[in-house]
Amino acid sequence: MSKFLPKLIAGTALVAALAAPAYAEKMGLGRVALPDEIAAWDLDIGPQGQGLPIGSGSVEDGEMIFSDNCAACHGEFAEGVDNWPKLAGGDGTLADKDPLKTVGSYWPYLSTVFDYVRRSMPFGAAQTMSDDDVYAITAYILYSNYLVEDDFVLTNENFMDVEMPNADGFILDDRAETELTIFTEANACYENCKDTVEVTKRAAVLDVTPEEEGAGEAAAVEDAVVEEAAVEEVVAEPEAAPVVAAAFDADLAAAGEKVFKKCKACHQVGEGAQNKVGPVLNGVYGAAVAHVDDFKYSGDMQDAHDAGTVWDDAHLSEFLAKPKAVYKKTKMSFAGLKKDDDIKAVIEYLKSVSQ
Repeated sequence: MSKFLPKLIAGTALVAALAAPAYAEKMGLGRVALPDEIAAWDLDIGPQGQGLPIGSGSVEDGEMIFSDNCAACHGEFAEGVDNWPKLAGGDGTLADKDPLKTVGSYWPYLSTVFDYVRRSMPFGAAQTMSDDDVYAITAYILYSNYLVEDDFVLTNENFMDVEMPNADGFILDDRAETELTIFTEANACYENCKDTVEVTKRAAVLDVTPEEEGAGEAAAVEDAVVEEAAVEEVVAEPEAAPVVAAAFDADLAAAGEKVFKKCKACHQVGEGAQNKVGPVLNGVYGAAVAHVDDFKYSGDMQDAHDAGTVWDDAHLSEFLAKPKAVYKKTKMSFAGLKKDDDIKAVIEYLKSVSQ
């Protein structure tokens, strides 16, 4: 193979030479980019809306465009599919051990959404959508995060009026001025910096902090106390409200089954149903809120369970219309059903799977 090496080097050098500006000018390669070409490449949208194109898009149009172009990866309600990113939800989770970072919970600038969708989406067909389509998709993502109403129309004129929840959650990185100087050669200490070294805090997640003699026994006693308290808590939990068998209108339930297709991305019903993003809904009508034992509900839904709240017509109607308005911390990212007739039909369908 070594006899080919000089030719390889010579070929590489030739390519590099041809690519150099001096050779390009000498050999007549290339030309100066035209203003229209530069404008087509320059798609940057700044945090203050710099570079926004003229256009508009509604939540209503965005729902259809999102379904056709984005839902395969991000879910019909921006809830994410498999390992593809969730774009909605996560409200109030940034301080949690495992925060959910979405457009609504984490992103400080709406311009980032517009810029990224316009530049890179949909996957495999980037820059094939019109500016109006991008405005509509951005509006629908806002709606999925309960940041705008269902009749909202996003335009280049009202773009900066939208307030992102985490806009103040970031700070300028000034460590070069405030911290780096502490570790310069003049100030830094690399050996024998303290007379004594002692453990002042213990690792909260990983068991890596060296234990003093007897600390292990103390920890075991503490764990036993916690375990005993947990047992007492389970014993003290109130009994779940009995499931109420209700007659249902078969025709209305059939109509509700069609509307329920919007829910199937997260919920299963029927024989063999399993928890997915949301819990199984078999037997949900008349049952206590958070009634599925092996599903982890939000804290406020669990509180409703403990208080004896049940899924009756009134509570289901309220929740299906706007889930976040009833349980702010719910993991359900679906914005809600817009039509009262659809809500009634879905409730009738849930009655039919609750017998």
